[in-house]
Amino acid sequence: VDLKECLQSADFISSSDGNFKILEDGSVYTTSAVSLSAEQKTFSILLKDIQEHVQKKIHVSLVEEEKKKTRHARDTVLKRTKRRWGPIPSVMIENSLGPFPLQIQQVQSDTAQNYTIYYSASGPGIDQDPKGLFYIERETGNIFATRAVDREQYPSFQIICFATTPDGYSPEVPLVHTIRIEDDNDNAPYFTQDLFEFSVLENSKPGVVVGRVTAEDRDEPYTLHTTLKYRIVSQSPPVTPAFSLHGDTGVISVLLPQLDRELVSSYTMLVEVRDMAGQPFGLCTTGTVVIRIEDANDNAPSFKQSQYETRVEENRVNVEILRVSVVDLDEPGSPGSGAVYEIIKGNDDRSFEITTDKNTNEGVLCVVKGLDYESAKQRILVIAVNNEAPYMLAPHSQQLSQSTSSVMVHVLDVDEGPVFKPCLLRIDVKECEDIGTNIGRYIAEDPETGNSEGICYRIPPGQCNWISIEEKSGEVRTIKVLDRDVGEMRRGQCNITVLAIDRNGKTGTGTIQVVIQPGNKNYPRITKTEYIMCRDRKPICLTAQDGDESPYSTPFVYRITDRSLASSWKITRHNDNSVYLSPKGDIPFGIYDIPVSVTDNGGKVGENYIKVNYCDCVTPTECTGGPRVREAGNVTLGVWAILAMILGSLLLLLILITICGCCGSGVMHRHVTDDCANHNLIISNTEAPGEEVMDHNIIPLQNTCDQGGYGIKTGDQQTFEMVKGRGHTLESVKGGGHQTLGSVKEGGGGQTMMDTCRYSYSEWHNFTHPRLGEKVHLCRQDEEQKHSEDYLLSYNYEGKGSLAGSVGCCSDQHEEEALDFLDQLEPKFRTLAETCVKR
Repeated sequence: VDLKECLQSADFISSSDGNFKILEDGSVYTTSAVSLSAEQKTFSILLKDIQEHVQKKIHVSLVEEEKKKTRHARDTVLKRTKRRWGPIPSVMIENSLGPFPLQIQQVQSDTAQNYTIYYSASGPGIDQDPKGLFYIERETGNIFATRAVDREQYPSFQIICFATTPDGYSPEVPLVHTIRIEDDNDNAPYFTQDLFEFSVLENSKPGVVVGRVTAEDRDEPYTLHTTLKYRIVSQSPPVTPAFSLHGDTGVISVLLPQLDRELVSSYTMLVEVRDMAGQPFGLCTTGTVVIRIEDANDNAPSFKQSQYETRVEENRVNVEILRVSVVDLDEPGSPGSGAVYEIIKGNDDRSFEITTDKNTNEGVLCVVKGLDYESAKQRILVIAVNNEAPYMLAPHSQQLSQSTSSVMVHVLDVDEGPVFKPCLLRIDVKECEDIGTNIGRYIAEDPETGNSEGICYRIPPGQCNWISIEEKSGEVRTIKVLDRDVGEMRRGQCNITVLAIDRNGKTGTGTIQVVIQPGNKNYPRITKTEYIMCRDRKPICLTAQDGDESPYSTPFVYRITDRSLASSWKITRHNDNSVYLSPKGDIPFGIYDIPVSVTDNGGKVGENYIKVNYCDCVTPTECTGGPRVREAGNVTLGVWAILAMILGSLLLLLILITICGCCGSGVMHRHVTDDCANHNLIISNTEAPGEEVMDHNIIPLQNTCDQGGYGIKTGDQQTFEMVKGRGHTLESVKGGGHQTLGSVKEGGGGQTMMDTCRYSYSEWHNFTHPRLGEKVHLCRQDEEQKHSEDYLLSYNYEGKGSLAGSVGCCSDQHEEEALDFLDQLEPKFRTLAETCVKR
């Protein structure tokens, strides 16, 4: 058996079966004949290391080898071997009294029958320490001990015995012989600690483990010599046993139902440990155990006095006026005895405060707000006390009530200065009030008399110089105009300290907070006043600003103040500070100065003039001309203006007559041709006939010419062809009936002219002259002094004229001139050009 694999160093090797012996090298020998039955035979090898206190076991099983017909060289079989020599291990009693030398064993060899055998031995106790303890007789093989042995020092010895012949031959293998020292109860048990200290909470229930005591014994383990028993010998103080001690384990437990720290703070016990299972003849030792009882907050604090009385001067602040103390049976300095004080009654205004002095556990009562003798000459407080730790009710005890105490505080009267009521007075002042305006009154009272007689007021220097206070009456007035936009007044408020002085020179202070309220000092104005409006007549957004704050700013109210312009322009609301300005209907192009008033929420009105350039444009950048200004108000024509209009009309007629006279002789022979051309070339802006015009106020014109008109002379009758330029038409005069030039022509001579496309000059003159004078007369005699509706007309812009000129009746006068441009026309105009050019 490989013993090293199981235990490196084995001081003691033994077998559980006496029929087998194991040597140090692991060889297993039988000590007697062994018969193997059908069942296997097992035994154990016990290995012990005395120094390391280690013990190991090896289980060995022996089985009968099966018989086989064929045997191989490597097969292992049981062979009969020679019996080893020597006895079983020897035993020597520890601390043996002798007599010495004491024979303990004899070894013999079977070969002694045939040879002369000499015995010798070596090993511990012989030639190794402790040397000389054993020796073996050379001739007999007897082993002797020379002195007593201590098992605790040498539990066993293993010696090697030799058997040799005189010539040195060894017929036997060396024998390892074990000498075991049998234990003697020569050591008393001992406690591992000189003093055992434990603690347990008071009022703990029975059975609660407090701690454990331990003891040891140097004698052989697992024997009666080391079987220990514990017991309590005595308890101090010698009252009812409070703890129990388990005899086998040494565990200490609570035995008494009530452990009261206030009665017994600690217990000291004398305990005993005894070997031999506690038998009287066993060896014993005693030890000391101290158990301290920990405090639990099972005692409520209580005041030493139920009533206290103290005094304090009025108006004293942060001053200690009283100390109160309590009694608490719990452990001093622990949370269970730490006092926490509170005022539960009489401190509604929080004028008092009570704290705990950690060093003395006293309650310190202080005044934190000044007391007024005139209001209350004495105050009664009720103080309660608790502990820092929560209260733990002891078993079989009743709940304790909270301890309270009353304190009477006497307030002592002191002569004091005037007092302002209120101590802070807020005065709201409107912005820009006049200097010297009375804005309020601020007075103080004497606490002793309750009135303001004999008190003077003044404002100390070094403060904002906004107000003054009348020395006797306390009236407050402004000394400058308060404007939130000026200097230090931008903050909008200022705190001013006021002094009140009584007859005895006592002073009191108060504060006036002057707050400047925003006023309506600014007029609303429109930020932008010049605009350009194109023919799309997109509304103009007008926005006003007001330097005042709410409620003197928005919303604004806009209004056109001129009645005549209000009939043609309108204002539409956008938001609180913006509106849209737009014309109501068709108005002529021109510049309009529109007066617009803006009223803020405070009723202040600001006048503004909005200049609108109503221009014939698509975008405002195209409008560069300067059309005549459309002024607001009434229009009156003077005498010279009327005379200039009449002379202009006569001059126009004269020019027309002259042109007709010059052109008539050159086109006589082409009259028929012109008529044919007029009938062949239909002058129209559409490809289909237009609708019939039913309005007789419109003069029908059959010929168009961008350059004006021309007249022809046939015989004694002159004809005049009217010019159609940019969509202008001639309407009849208002009030003169619906008469057209055609009707005048028919009614004049009763004859119809052959050329229906021409009118004579006399007909044209007879039609225009009286109506032009009537127009001028009506413009002057209009009651409202406004233009007549048909006097000034607006027309849509049709674009710039063509470079080609007219393709009407005037084109044939220059048939050979300036026609080269027709070669560069676009394809859609070529047909028109071919029609107009005479080939």
